[in-house]
Amino acid sequence: QVQLVESGGGSVQPGGSLRLSCATSEINYIFYDVAWYRQAPGKERELVARVNRMGGIQYGDSVKGRFTISRDNSKSTVGLQMSSLKPEDTAMYYCNAVRTLGARTEYWGQGTQVTVSS
Repeated sequence: QVQLVESGGGSVQPGGSLRLSCATSEINYIFYDVAWYRQAPGKERELVARVNRMGGIQYGDSVKGRFTISRDNSKSTVGLQMSSLKPEDTAMYYCNAVRTLGARTEYWGQGTQVTVSS
């Protein structure tokens, strides 16, 4: 069973920055697409950013130009640098990993809360 462990959430004022990190002990990390999703109360879970196993990157429309996703295959980690945060970015942020080489499997982290408020 692959475990994903998020860290870095917290509270910040509008316009501020936070960095999230997700670590795993999965030794075949390069076989996975990794992503960040978020879910605000009363809303559906939405894609924030994804980086596939080939390095291709996709962002949700609402975070383009403000958030940056990066992965370090040597450390089996994925980070999310969030800048120019807005109150509407407030949500639980989840790390996601999908194995796309070989048998498809998907894993989720427990989530880390991000709150943007003055």
